[in-house]
Amino acid sequence: MPRDWAVELHGVTRRYGRSATAVHALRGIDLALPSGTFTAVMGPSGSGKSTFLQCAAGLDRPTAGRVVLGGTDITGLSENKLTALRRTRLGFVFQAFNLLPSLTVEQNVVLPTRLAGHRPDRRRCAEVLAQVGLADHARRRPAQLSGGQQQRVAVARALVARPDVVFADEPTGALDTTTAAEILALLRGAVDTQRATVVMVTHDPSAAAWADRVLFLADGTLVDHLDRAPADRIAARMTTLTSHLAHRRTAA
Repeated sequence: MPRDWAVELHGVTRRYGRSATAVHALRGIDLALPSGTFTAVMGPSGSGKSTFLQCAAGLDRPTAGRVVLGGTDITGLSENKLTALRRTRLGFVFQAFNLLPSLTVEQNVVLPTRLAGHRPDRRRCAEVLAQVGLADHARRRPAQLSGGQQQRVAVARALVARPDVVFADEPTGALDTTTAAEILALLRGAVDTQRATVVMVTHDPSAAAWADRVLFLADGTLVDHLDRAPADRIAARMTTLTSHLAHRRTAA
């Protein structure tokens, strides 16, 4: 019986530019992530983390290879179909909260649903706002919230449509340590209790320690992984990887 894969990358490469000046951001990534798992992606600066997330989420097109999300090959989809898929089947949490200041918390949460042309499910909206601890804040506007509360709204927005995958790009980068842990606990809880699938790019070993698996990228290639590792072990692996990469670049 085939495994239930949420994210599949088959020979994915991403090249910017041509000939001698081309930048190879991804070099033949092969990967399959099961549904209901939390994966962190780490790597030194310039390793391809952001490009990996953008290609996996359909925000950028690979130069070669295929991306399959929830059984749907998105590689050849038109921009309109890609946009519709992102609004209905994917959730996003970024370092910048990306909330519209003129809208209430509730309106921000249901915005992707409205943009997809569907009527918002207000009961579901209330449910996810309660899950992120903002049940009493539905009518407030972003400016009335703390940074941590705004990121909670972003998490609620990502989860409201029960997406196939939630992609998170440095979701705790603008938060203090305590608030960051609260946001990560929400993402972890979505995986454990709702069988959500989370793929998170981060530079922070403490954040990555919340994941089931940590993938390490270097020069656009997957070079290692750790399963259920503590922050100190993740940090040590990153230090070794960064040092090795710096030495290799110096030698070249």
